[in-house]
Amino acid sequence: MFKTESIDLKRSGAINSLVLDYLDKKETLRSFYSHYPDKKGFEDLLKTNLYPNLNRNLLSEIAIKQSRLVNNTSQASLKKIESLKQKNTFTVTTGHQLCLFTGPLYFIYKIISTINLSESLKKEFPEFDFVPLYWMATEDHDFEEVNHFNVFGKNFKWESKQTGVVGNFKTEELKDLFIVIKESLGTSENANYLSSLFERSYLEHKTLKDATRFLVNELFGEFGLVIIDGDDDQFKDEFKETIEKEIFENCSFDKVTESTRELNDLGYSTQVNPRPINFFYTDTNLRARIEKVNSKFEVVGTNLSFSEDELRNLIKTDPKKISPNVVLRPVYQQLILPNIAYIGGPGELAYWLQFKKMFDTLNVQFPILIPRNFITVVDAGTKNKIEKLDFKPQDFFKDIQELVNNYQVKTNNVFSLDREKEELTKLFDQLIIKITGVDKTLNAAALAELQKTLNGLDLLIGKANKALKQRSETEINQINSIKQKMFPNALPQERFDNFSGLYLKYGPAFVNQLKSIVKPFEFEHKVLLETGN
Repeated sequence: MFKTESIDLKRSGAINSLVLDYLDKKETLRSFYSHYPDKKGFEDLLKTNLYPNLNRNLLSEIAIKQSRLVNNTSQASLKKIESLKQKNTFTVTTGHQLCLFTGPLYFIYKIISTINLSESLKKEFPEFDFVPLYWMATEDHDFEEVNHFNVFGKNFKWESKQTGVVGNFKTEELKDLFIVIKESLGTSENANYLSSLFERSYLEHKTLKDATRFLVNELFGEFGLVIIDGDDDQFKDEFKETIEKEIFENCSFDKVTESTRELNDLGYSTQVNPRPINFFYTDTNLRARIEKVNSKFEVVGTNLSFSEDELRNLIKTDPKKISPNVVLRPVYQQLILPNIAYIGGPGELAYWLQFKKMFDTLNVQFPILIPRNFITVVDAGTKNKIEKLDFKPQDFFKDIQELVNNYQVKTNNVFSLDREKEELTKLFDQLIIKITGVDKTLNAAALAELQKTLNGLDLLIGKANKALKQRSETEINQINSIKQKMFPNALPQERFDNFSGLYLKYGPAFVNQLKSIVKPFEFEHKVLLETGN
């Protein structure tokens, strides 16, 4: 169905300079991670005594309890959950928000990267077992980031007045949107499957977190993916000592601030800014920051406040009401999972690199950081247009104006008077010598006349090229169309388009083909070209 071409990540622009230098093993970054993301890095990590005190039976018990919230957890996933009890089993984790119908394509790419890394590690280290795990960001409260998806340029958006953590949002509101989606997708076999998948996920489950669990199980359960929700009483009970230490000692703030300053001094832009208290208070319809004001701990934007004793008691008796922010969520994850690798996008990996000192101070295992695969899909029609224009798919990672200029040059559709301008300048040089021989004060006037003439020629050249450009209007429109297809709304395809558009065209074979193409240790941008086979 597809053949694969690769682009260097520097050329594709997919990754920030910090993560690029991390992957290039830049020595100045060595203190910001534990082990490099290659097979030797994993070999070295697996030789250490990992997670000796982790309550694995409790982890497996909670994972089983959560898996029963839906009725489609696969036998492969249940087997992986059971294996978590064994000391030679480790997780490979990715995390993501509860985006409506998976949101942008890279949600799919992250999970497949996670599954494939687990399988690759099992082949390399058969004496261990590896569990691919999706950490659902159910405690997130930024609904605007998860309430929509795009198919064929059309935006489907869930409008809601609900507030608080998004995992608890009631999905019954999606009935009207489902009708619109179903009509838009059409009546083909693949369209009917997608409509059914949306209906079974969102209209047959009461909350967004249960709907997302069902949806992800349907797409990836056969590969043994395990889904974990950190918004859990038992998990939070395991975390409460760290919560108390963090709120009253501000360790994460000090260490992340130190790392951030060091990275900034090295010339890197950083992703997160820690706060003295990196937790939210959660309740029904509420998730708001905790901030210390004088001797009180206030819940920002509300009338709620706690004394130190009251907050300590809350942490002890009801830790589920305390939710970590982006700084401490990774610590929470690593405390309750036997996790050896985190797969994320460039922004995620950049902020994880800010956290190594914090992890060391808290005596928490820092995972190996691996970028997800970066992918752009080019259908057969677009591929043919690219070839007819005598371009390569990789060319379309350049700026659009550069592409148009390149096309004009390739087709000799560029009007130039460079040689004539050079000869004119030489002629003026001779004239200036003669004129200044009569009166040296005329030199400036002569030079000004030369520049005036050259400016006039540049104006004529511009008009001539505009005329030539109009003759190539069809081809230039095609260049713009291809660019828009690969970078819709000036964003990489994987950050804008939803998987359903590709599923409509290719069906279930698309996910299977992706699984065969994604290589966890190949740090490059893949372009998938439809072959028509």
